[in-house]
Amino acid sequence: MEKANTSGLIRTKSEQLVETVAAALKSPTSSEAAGVVPETGGTPSRKSSKRVMTGASPGRGGSSKNTHIRKSRSAQMKFDLDELSSGAALSRASSASLGLSFSFTGFTVPPDELADSKPFSDEDIPEDIEAGKHKTKFQAEPTLPIYLKFTDVKYKVIIKGMTSTEEKHILHGIAGSVNPGEVLALMGPSGGGKTTLLNLLGGRLVQANFEGSITYNDQPYSKFLKSRIGFVTQDDVLFPHLTVKETLTYAAMLRLPKTLTKEQKEKRAMDVICELGLERCRDTMIGGSFVRGVSGGERKRVCIGNEIIVNPSLLLLDEPTSGLDSTTALRIVQMLHDIAEGGKTVVTTIHQPSSRLFHKFDKLILLGKGSLLYFGKASEATVYFSSIGCNPLFAMNPAEFLLDLANGNLNDISVPSELEDKVLPWNPDAETRNGKPSPMVVQEYLTEAYETRVAEKEKKKLMAPLPLGEEVKTQVSSPRRQWGASWWQQYTILFCRGIKERRHDYFSWLRITQVLSTAVILGLLWWQSDSDNPKGLQDQAGLLFFIAVFWGFFPVFTAIFTFPQERAMLSKERAADMYRLSAYFVARTTSDLPLDLVLPVLFLLVVYFMAGLKLSAAPFFLSLLTVLLCIVAAQGLGLAIGATLMDLKKATTLASVTVMTFMLAGGFFVQTLQQLMQFAAFISTINQSTLTSTTNIEKVPVFVSWIRYMSFNYHTYKLLLKVQYEHLTPAVNGTRIDHGFSEVAALVAMVFGYRLLAYISLRRMKLHSGA
Repeated sequence: MEKANTSGLIRTKSEQLVETVAAALKSPTSSEAAGVVPETGGTPSRKSSKRVMTGASPGRGGSSKNTHIRKSRSAQMKFDLDELSSGAALSRASSASLGLSFSFTGFTVPPDELADSKPFSDEDIPEDIEAGKHKTKFQAEPTLPIYLKFTDVKYKVIIKGMTSTEEKHILHGIAGSVNPGEVLALMGPSGGGKTTLLNLLGGRLVQANFEGSITYNDQPYSKFLKSRIGFVTQDDVLFPHLTVKETLTYAAMLRLPKTLTKEQKEKRAMDVICELGLERCRDTMIGGSFVRGVSGGERKRVCIGNEIIVNPSLLLLDEPTSGLDSTTALRIVQMLHDIAEGGKTVVTTIHQPSSRLFHKFDKLILLGKGSLLYFGKASEATVYFSSIGCNPLFAMNPAEFLLDLANGNLNDISVPSELEDKVLPWNPDAETRNGKPSPMVVQEYLTEAYETRVAEKEKKKLMAPLPLGEEVKTQVSSPRRQWGASWWQQYTILFCRGIKERRHDYFSWLRITQVLSTAVILGLLWWQSDSDNPKGLQDQAGLLFFIAVFWGFFPVFTAIFTFPQERAMLSKERAADMYRLSAYFVARTTSDLPLDLVLPVLFLLVVYFMAGLKLSAAPFFLSLLTVLLCIVAAQGLGLAIGATLMDLKKATTLASVTVMTFMLAGGFFVQTLQQLMQFAAFISTINQSTLTSTTNIEKVPVFVSWIRYMSFNYHTYKLLLKVQYEHLTPAVNGTRIDHGFSEVAALVAMVFGYRLLAYISLRRMKLHSGA
């Protein structure tokens, strides 16, 4: 019976290929040849991981097997065509039975592959759209299911003015839900509240201005969910000087569980690279405004890879397709759908999707001016609006139709009968625009229609119990955080990442030229100065003062940019619990030291010997240590100012005022002619005790003189004088030449004190942002 039923229907791949190449217009065999029966009613389920497209394509005959052959198995087709061009003989079917294989010039199709022969679609074989490479679909591990529900969500922001405070309401009673395996799209015009709602669902906004209920498996938000939620921001927040592989590897090392080894984490990063189609650019830098790097689509996929690498239960994305072409955007949305099929819950905002993108969403929320205009299945959105009298006047993209409604634009849409009276000429209260109701009237009508027709039914659905056990529900509410690495591992990883990221900036030609050119100019101005006479010693004291000022001023304005520039990255990574704030702070401050101390060494090597300072090993290395200690202390002040203000303009202004105050309060610019004469007399006479008792050049008022003890310039200058002129004179410029322990202690206190202030400021910023 099997032989009779299949005889004449089974043909080899080669025979099909010959007919396709030699007779393109000839109709291939029907779908019964593949052993499947075409479906006549309904459409195939889009949620099946093995989709079967059985409908015949126009112009392709009735063969469902060849419907999508245009993009599949290109390597096999090339192989077959090569064999055909060489004149290889075609084989015949050795048997009519489906269980037997076919041979073709030494190539054998296994029986199990033949048995699995069936129609396939474009979505069955994921590809890298930009690279055009065939790759294996990423197999996501099972994860904790999260049922997300939100009811009557309201949010407002408080705008503080000079004389008054204003409250601006962003969201007005939004309700909805999304389950594991579903993709929920948030649509609406710009300023409609999409991003605000997404941030609320991800727990990333201050809860003081929030009203309503947001539950995860019927439990409120907890710190445990930080490691279970993946959040892709609209802006691509990445380090520009790291490669794609380094970016994802560091994310894997920090975020994946401690139970995995380093090799397993690195393998996971490579798996994500393959899944996202980033193989060809894995060793390319991410790039940024001033650094050439990967394309926009690749950068967006790296951002998504940073989140899916931890196998999140809930994935939130803010406009992941913005700025991408339609094909790349479709690839990303298809990837989101594949992620959802693995049991994940996916919520994304979307802006002007194509019709192909729109039909890939399971659920849809349409927002207009912060109000809910529709919530339900995406495929039923146009049907709902047709039921309330809003129909497109011609065929258009359903997403464009919905966005026009959300904007209150009815130019190409029929006017509902309830609104017709409001556009009549004799109606004194008519608010019209080009013969159509005004946008405000349309939005009010759509909001009221949803509340009266759909809202109550959807709220009842939200009250339905979840198909979960109590153990799964309570697991979500666990207050414990889950760190992917220990504190020391976090510090080590962040330290290495910091050096790799910033080495390009520290050793740029501009920075090197700036430091070395200054050193050469100073060396020429103070070329082989002599400290044996009063004038030469005074000149050298001026050089030492400039060195103390330069290496106190320069590091401050370099360190100011540290935390303001990384604020977005810090907020993003801390919100995902990638590391402890203390580990980041220590790694960030210590990773700068090896880079910051290279150029000062080169600077001092040039200046010291050109200027003819004390040619001895001990003074040279003590001077070097003094300069390095000054740099570390000055960096602490810059870090504290930057972390406190988190605004580059304000921080630069405050730093300028602070450094100038430190310089002036030291009293080194307040000198009188009498003091200079006394200093010269001291050098030329043997009676040194008289000068020591009468020299006092520091004519600074008492109420500001205390500031000098907070100045690293003051202590550095005194140390340099003591190092250079020890055993030569008891005082120089009013500075007693002694052991210098007090100055060293003051600088060490500044090193730790300023950094402690910076850490407290970062901690306050974290608490304020609600991260």
